[in-house]
Amino acid sequence: MKLWLQRVRGAWVRAGGEEVGRIGPGMVVFMGVRVGDGMAEVDALARKAADLRIFDDAQGRMNLSVKDAGGGVLVISQFTLYGDTRRGNRPGWSLAAAGPEAEPLYGAMVARLRAELGADRVQTGRFGAEMEIGMVHDGPVSVELRREADGGGLHGISPCH
Repeated sequence: MKLWLQRVRGAWVRAGGEEVGRIGPGMVVFMGVRVGDGMAEVDALARKAADLRIFDDAQGRMNLSVKDAGGGVLVISQFTLYGDTRRGNRPGWSLAAAGPEAEPLYGAMVARLRAELGADRVQTGRFGAEMEIGMVHDGPVSVELRREADGGGLHGISPCH
């Protein structure tokens, strides 16, 4: 499972022409589910995302989590995070879990984040829908978190900024 986190000043998502989610300051979480992922990945990554210290404290240091900073979270399902571009110029999608496998894990991630942060602080896109996403990226700060179902452990990649 992979999460791509972006610290934002605000973000919104529309599906089918209607706005389905909006947050103020906080983070957008793009979530990709890999074939074989399960609840262990959801639990580890939800906890890590909620506790990741990528928000500035009073001294301007990234020392606060979204939980500490009181920010919102917008969770967007994005199977394209598992696009395989090793051969040719067209990504392959064989690593990405199909909808029937991925959707319950997406729902579980949203539920877990709502339990960590409060239901009113977590908004979503619409699973499987074509969406329009707008955001004001803050920093910019972007971080990839992943946990592989094959026992690869929890991985974090340094923020880009």
